[in-house]
Amino acid sequence: MLQRLKTRRQFLRVAAENRKWAAPGIVLQIAPQPSDDRTETDGPRYGLTVSKRVGNAVIRNRARRRLRAVAEEILPCSASAGYDYVLIGRKGTPSRNFAALKKDLKTGLEKLSALRELDNDNDAPDGAH
Repeated sequence: MLQRLKTRRQFLRVAAENRKWAAPGIVLQIAPQPSDDRTETDGPRYGLTVSKRVGNAVIRNRARRRLRAVAEEILPCSASAGYDYVLIGRKGTPSRNFAALKKDLKTGLEKLSALRELDNDNDAPDGAH
């Protein structure tokens, strides 16, 4: 399980870095982890935020659950370690297709140069070497 960003200070630090990318389903912000705030695992950390503009509490909670599921699925295998990621929900997040949300996140990682380079030998199916 990934580490989470929890304090306002951590979210403000990521926002101040001013590296962001917007898609119909999410806004992705990234910043390198500061050396004094690194976790023991040194892997990627993420935080979620969904404002009241997205909808009432039920809708916002649905958007947060969807963003959490996308982050837990994509970030461990695709995100560069040593970075903090903030996923911001948009009006389209609760109703957007889950596959499209995953594609939005991967595209954002690629656009912000935070997509982990995969070893091609490990990507091949068993016996295909």
